[in-house]
Amino acid sequence: MHNKAYIFLAALAACACTRPSAVSTAGWRLSYDKGVDIVYRGDTIAKGSWAEYALNGDTMKSGNYEHTTFKKQRIDDRYGRGVSWTLTMSGRDMPQLVRTFRLYDGFMLTDIALEADSTVSTSYMAPLVTRHTGDMIKGLMKRAVFVPYDNDKWIRYASSAQAGDSLRSYEVTCVYDTEGRQGLVAGAIEHDTWKNAVELTDGRRNMKLYSGAADELTRDVKGHGAVRSARPRSEVMMLGCYDDWRDGMEHFADLNAVTTPPRRWDSAVPVGWNSWGALQFGVNHDNATEVATFLADSLMPRSFHNADGLIYTGLDSGWDSFKEAELKDFADRCKAMHQVPCIYWTPFTDWAKNPERQVDAMPEYKYKDIYLYADGKPQELDGAYAIDPTHPAVRAMMEKTARLFRRCGYRYVKMDFMTHGRMEADSWHRKDITTGTQAYNYGMHLIDSIFSDMYINLSISPLFPAQYAQSRRIACDAWNKIKDTEYTMNALTWGWWLDRVYSYNDADHVVLRDATEGENRARVTSAVITGMFITGDDFSIKGDSTAKARAVSMLGNERVNALIDGRAFRPLNADDDRSEHMFVRAELDGRVCLAVFNYGDEPMTFSLPVERLPMQKGTEYKVQELWSGETVDSRNSVTLPSKDAMIFVFRPE
Repeated sequence: MHNKAYIFLAALAACACTRPSAVSTAGWRLSYDKGVDIVYRGDTIAKGSWAEYALNGDTMKSGNYEHTTFKKQRIDDRYGRGVSWTLTMSGRDMPQLVRTFRLYDGFMLTDIALEADSTVSTSYMAPLVTRHTGDMIKGLMKRAVFVPYDNDKWIRYASSAQAGDSLRSYEVTCVYDTEGRQGLVAGAIEHDTWKNAVELTDGRRNMKLYSGAADELTRDVKGHGAVRSARPRSEVMMLGCYDDWRDGMEHFADLNAVTTPPRRWDSAVPVGWNSWGALQFGVNHDNATEVATFLADSLMPRSFHNADGLIYTGLDSGWDSFKEAELKDFADRCKAMHQVPCIYWTPFTDWAKNPERQVDAMPEYKYKDIYLYADGKPQELDGAYAIDPTHPAVRAMMEKTARLFRRCGYRYVKMDFMTHGRMEADSWHRKDITTGTQAYNYGMHLIDSIFSDMYINLSISPLFPAQYAQSRRIACDAWNKIKDTEYTMNALTWGWWLDRVYSYNDADHVVLRDATEGENRARVTSAVITGMFITGDDFSIKGDSTAKARAVSMLGNERVNALIDGRAFRPLNADDDRSEHMFVRAELDGRVCLAVFNYGDEPMTFSLPVERLPMQKGTEYKVQELWSGETVDSRNSVTLPSKDAMIFVFRPE
């Protein structure tokens, strides 16, 4: 009787494999016949798609499974109302494969999991792979976006209009039409275990969403660490279609924020100064105090402060030359002048690269005990050795540093070179951790708890996970020239949406010295429209007098400063291979703000793109250029000098 029941169930499962199944809801139609076809509002996104994963050196595909059963149910979860469709696949000598699709209005979520009687090990899991994408991906949507894994080594975002270009984009990509703005967004909304990527190859006919990316651009020399579990699971991936691709990227960010809410910040956006812009390792107690005094006397009365009336005054790398009494005195002086004293730290690096050096916070260990090794060698990135976020000596270093900062009165920490903590390694101190992302989350959770009463601003760092800091620098180091502005705007063009997973984007320190006034305007404008505004010149007594005069003039423009509220501007078109030159933001009171850059060596004449702006039809608008204060006739062409910027505000009348 038992054998007959088993034979019956096996036959039933075999029938389930050969019988096509389908689900339709909210414009989606998914159907199965050896692979999954994905159609949205009549447009094919993927045909015959499969899932795959690594096991014992082989790539196992869902098509290798003999039996498939289906389950459909309605869901109402934190992402919305929809329908869940689960494919449970079984086969000889393979762990059970569970393929899940959750369908909502305009987007879907998908992941895969393995289920076995004992532990399995895998370093790669791809919930969605296809060799047959639809026409809108292959050609109708003209641009595909490259999103970098982090912001190190002056890496750039990019978009390509060449369908033949192969693309590996980290965590997310977008394929979009520059004219109609329709777009498809695909990416990971979880970042707990894996590094993720989206690939488009072979003329965009091939598409793959997967967990397990590790290469030169993730700063790895080892392959991705293996997840060992009886039920390993990929990260959850989203796929969505949008009438405006910019809405899609913002929605992707919102889904991430629902999954892991951003670190809370109830005060106004930071506005201030950082010592690395000019003083660098020459910073000391006296010149930093002189800068704070200049900020208080010359800039704060001219509207250069945040909505709370505060300036954030920061010591960057080099503060370790201060005595503790000097650190405290500087912080006390800042607070007396309505300034927030800020400081800097790199929690996952050893700059001395001295393996025999003792760890001050836990002397029983040497630095060689806490390095992240790859093939038995310490891993070096940016001139520093990476250290293990899971080692108890690293926690001791965090606790000792946090106590120092608290004693001296610092409540804002710029944390740098964070990518070191997410590198793949031979092993970690905690044996339950087997991937770089798991180790990074462990270390960042410690930072979040140990520095719980402090504002955390990430500098060089991965895009995700994002829930451990209030802000993140949107690109790598940027200084004073137009090339620095263009580089910062490259990141804003395709990464503005990051201010939905962090409270604010950081445009890096704004430096005015040794540049033209036009370059100064462009650089200041880049910070205003990115989010945070941190300036960086030497405003001490011996500092450059021209930079001080420019600061008084440009950082004291009340019309421009009124825009600094932390909300990033969107790209208007993003129809170039490099950087957008027009950015827009709609205000709650009906105003529309437009920032325009000229990165070139020649003047640029243009018409105000009224038809592309989010303005009410039939409403008349008065237009003012904020830097000059002049009223502009929107019907006339405008000439913008080379290496310069303008900001226009359209006010409804």
